[in-house]
Amino acid sequence: MKTLDNLKEIREESVTNLEMKDVDNAIRVVVGLATCGISAGAKPVLKTLAEEAEKRNMKNVQVVQTGCIGMCTYEPIVEVYVPGKEKVTYIHVNSEKAMKIFEEHILNGNVVEEYTIGSAEVKNKESKDEEEHTSLMDVQFYKKQKRVALRNCGIINPENIYEYIATDGYMALGKVLTEMTPDDVIKVMKDAGLRGRGGAGFPTGMKWSFAAPNKADQKYIICNADEGDPGAFMDRSVLEGDPHAVLEAMAIAGYAIGATKGFIYVRAEYPVAVQRLHIAIDQARELGLLGKNIFNSGFDFDIETRLGAGAFVCGEETALMQSIEGKRGMSRIKPPFPANKGLWGKPTVINNVETLANIPQILYHGAEWFKSFGTAKSSGTKVFALGGKITNTGLVEVPMGTTLREVIYDIGGGCPNGKAFKAVQTGGPSGGCLTKDHLDIPIDYENLTAAGSMMGSGGMIVMDEDNCMVDIARFFLEFTVDESCGKCTPCRVGTKRMLGILEKITQGNGTMEDLEELETLATSVKDGSLCGLGQTAPNPVLSTLKYFRDEYIAHIVDKKCPAKHCKPLLTFEINKDKCTGCTLCARKCPVNAIEGTVKNPHVISQELCIKCGNCFSVCRFGAVEKN
Repeated sequence: MKTLDNLKEIREESVTNLEMKDVDNAIRVVVGLATCGISAGAKPVLKTLAEEAEKRNMKNVQVVQTGCIGMCTYEPIVEVYVPGKEKVTYIHVNSEKAMKIFEEHILNGNVVEEYTIGSAEVKNKESKDEEEHTSLMDVQFYKKQKRVALRNCGIINPENIYEYIATDGYMALGKVLTEMTPDDVIKVMKDAGLRGRGGAGFPTGMKWSFAAPNKADQKYIICNADEGDPGAFMDRSVLEGDPHAVLEAMAIAGYAIGATKGFIYVRAEYPVAVQRLHIAIDQARELGLLGKNIFNSGFDFDIETRLGAGAFVCGEETALMQSIEGKRGMSRIKPPFPANKGLWGKPTVINNVETLANIPQILYHGAEWFKSFGTAKSSGTKVFALGGKITNTGLVEVPMGTTLREVIYDIGGGCPNGKAFKAVQTGGPSGGCLTKDHLDIPIDYENLTAAGSMMGSGGMIVMDEDNCMVDIARFFLEFTVDESCGKCTPCRVGTKRMLGILEKITQGNGTMEDLEELETLATSVKDGSLCGLGQTAPNPVLSTLKYFRDEYIAHIVDKKCPAKHCKPLLTFEINKDKCTGCTLCARKCPVNAIEGTVKNPHVISQELCIKCGNCFSVCRFGAVEKN
């Protein structure tokens, strides 16, 4: 790319192609082909639609892949755009449905109502509340969202650089290199108040300002795409849906601090993201948007990828750099901080994917634009991966200050099957569990921390009345024990000892002394660990002890699990008034613990029962009860 004017010319041509302005009866059909869509069967859908358009030589029909559309519950998703008309969203599409959509809608202009988001197919649910919710779902899901980091996800083809350019892609980089000094860029970032979206919320502009003055023959920009939280898929979705936004941001950051080299550290378990990153890097190089003398400005910058093997600790910046250097991923003491002595001992800035995805928009629209939404201390938006016991699993982006209630109920649709909301875990294994009493707190860094949790990278796992909070704490601690690098004693030994106590309690063998020791250990591990993994590992334990201590006591004193989840504390019994004597439970019992004759009530031998729950699962009459 020789000059900014050349980019503007390409943009105008790309807009024409994207919107098919010169094509009569233009129809754009997009198929969600992020990991969620692919796993649900979207590839055959895309193939069917593309083959039909090609077979009929329909030049007015553009069939393309896109990234995550957001409503992961309803994948595979197909969206049809006709100029001058409302977008039509089809859900749960397969090849057969795709054929009908093509024949009815694309050929004849008749929307196939039964496949749309408000269709009778989706409405055909047991709960009337679900029915009413689903009919308005397309509106409700997006109504309270504000898309900045996700602005192109689900809209453009992530493997086509010209579609990114058509949406003002690389214009921010052109503006920075031709109109601004590095100090100007850092000032805009400071004024915008963008805080790191990877967990701690450190101000991005300030981080850059620490690295910029340092003199070195080489500086580095690193994109931390090592997203390891259970249930988190925010960064993966951005890389799969809009990889050029990350490349553009890294080049801007490189210019601001004087770096000429960038690395994207991405886990190998993200093959779609890795493939699209490689395609994007090659395309950007081909157009001169990466490489030597970008925009004829004298600025050089290039990017490589490095694949991680899936170690959660490599999400910590010092362990990540160790891994890039070819060493075992283990945290080191700070200071020195990466901005002073980072990758191979050189000044380094590390930002995560979501942080970077915001940067081109901030530089293009200005700091005041970004500050126009969010809160005074937390500008902009936050992306959340909404999962767990939630009706609308998916990817959402809301302004900072939006309440948990709005995200969980207005966007997520609440807990399915009429179950009561119990808790939400924010911040992944490093976060904490919040209760219904916290639903109306505005989401920002300070509020979540004050409540006993944290923002984290953006995982949001919803739990209902059937979740045991003691077991939830055990689950997250089991994860951190497995993922500890083992370098420091508090994390290596302390978390394992805590896990042992939690396992003892969930098995019904805990004592009140164990509870006291658990709390003491949690505080010691939090205060004494070397890095963020160990320092935050006790959070799920401390938050559940704070808000759900009664459940711990019930496990210890009453030898009961109030949620009826922990199997060692359960008994399975047959209600004689409900039992029809069908014998199904007896036939499915692996240890022959159920006795009874045909058409007569059965009985479970508590001495023989191994509490596998098969009888409860297979009974069609609700006769088997958990106590």
